[in-house]
Amino acid sequence: MITILKNAKIYVDKGNFQESILIDNGIIKEIGTNEYISKFGADKEIDLCGKTVLPGLNDSHMHLLATGEAMSLCDLTQCRSIDEIIETSKRFLTNNTNPNIIVGRGWNQDNFAAGEKRILNRLDLDKVSTDIPIIFKRICEHVATVNSKALKMLNIDESTFVDGGEIIIGSDGKPNGILTENAISLTDAIIPTKTDADREKEFLKAAEYAVSVGLTSVQSNDVINGNHRDIFRILHNIYDNKKTKLKYDTQFNFQNINYFNEYLETEFKTGTYDGKFLSKGALKLFKDGSLGGRTALMLNDYHDEPGIKGVAALSDDQLEEMCYAATSHNIRVITHAIGDGAIESVIKAYEKTIDKRNKNNSLRHGIVHCQITNKNQLKRIAELNISVMYQPIFLDCDTKIVEQRIGKELASTSYAFNTLNKLCVPISFGTDSPVENCNPFPNIYCAVTRQRLDGTPIGGYVPAERLSVEDAIDIYTAGSAYNEFKESIKGRLYKGYAADLVVLNTDIFTIDHNEIKNIKVDLTMIDGEIVFERK
Repeated sequence: MITILKNAKIYVDKGNFQESILIDNGIIKEIGTNEYISKFGADKEIDLCGKTVLPGLNDSHMHLLATGEAMSLCDLTQCRSIDEIIETSKRFLTNNTNPNIIVGRGWNQDNFAAGEKRILNRLDLDKVSTDIPIIFKRICEHVATVNSKALKMLNIDESTFVDGGEIIIGSDGKPNGILTENAISLTDAIIPTKTDADREKEFLKAAEYAVSVGLTSVQSNDVINGNHRDIFRILHNIYDNKKTKLKYDTQFNFQNINYFNEYLETEFKTGTYDGKFLSKGALKLFKDGSLGGRTALMLNDYHDEPGIKGVAALSDDQLEEMCYAATSHNIRVITHAIGDGAIESVIKAYEKTIDKRNKNNSLRHGIVHCQITNKNQLKRIAELNISVMYQPIFLDCDTKIVEQRIGKELASTSYAFNTLNKLCVPISFGTDSPVENCNPFPNIYCAVTRQRLDGTPIGGYVPAERLSVEDAIDIYTAGSAYNEFKESIKGRLYKGYAADLVVLNTDIFTIDHNEIKNIKVDLTMIDGEIVFERK
């Protein structure tokens, strides 16, 4: 089918806008003026009445399945105090009759506006119930709090040890319900097992939402250690049967070399991928945790908690072992690293594994988040051509705490979007959804303004790191396509590229920057097919 979009403001690249585009069999065949494109015949013409058209947005790191799952959990993202969390939980319990467990996510003590501004503990959750196990994950998902019933069911006591995680002990010498990093996985033992049908429903619900906000591609980490067989099976069923058009690049997390070796002998060898809608992606590793939970690994102590440097989810030796194993199989590695200590370890691991077979980082190993950096680290990232997957939306929360956590000097060289962009480092944008909403436009707003969603601070946080609207869009489209080795076939509205595009309800290039976060998508196309249209 041949389709023409006309009377539009089509963003091609910096300073280059066209009026009309011709799509044939999912590919852009021609782009130019209305007069030029009108010379070609079409089965269908769509008059966009001057609306702005962008390439489809591509989230370079998220968790699509978890996003769908989060839609059915106890939502704590808007709670602004411990008391509000308790009340929200009680309402959830009332509205969900006879639950065997309450699972929630999204609380953030840094957003508390009343009462104590601290991490939840088991005594708080015991006020909701002592009969039903409760598991509440922090917004970052690197800290979780459980109630006394859950601790009992999990057989967690003061002697329980988890490699790469912590079970925090209270003043009474007993676990206070706070779990960090790898210790959170203990809670899986009491969470009811979901069927493939349950998970598929959650996945498709999230995919439907993703295309409604302008995402045409996602790079998603839904495969995590022991669930890999189940999730790969579900992914193949969804894409083999064409249940969604959302393009999906896998990011598979294995913290254990044995699991990774099993993957190499099974899915890596026998899994079928069309390379278009379902692609074989990157090994995702976790080196540390989150800044808000003080589990991000720092070179020096936290300013607001002397003696604490964070948590290493992998030792340096384990990290290097995984990097060598992946590189030897020509698999890209991306590593979650937020603190400057974690980033230092990742840079060193990549330096050792970028050898002659991986010259100039040809496998495009990267760092996910890369938040807290010093100037020397930024320089080395550029020299090694390490790709970086940023989440500008994190500024909405982190600018409230970063200087308190790590000091003003180090904070000033962190979240360095513009610095790395000027150094020609391959950077991309994502949201880490469901940590943040996968809507790209609040994310772009934060990259362009360096402000929180409430418009503060005036002028932006470290304004030298602001990006132009054009740069932010390019990073979210062509920059993200680079991670998939697909920058020559998608991420731009060029002739010969996939017709993945979004039509906006307003002109992102001319509106006040403060309005970018409110942009809506009127229409989303993937391979020239309309997959969302706003009513």
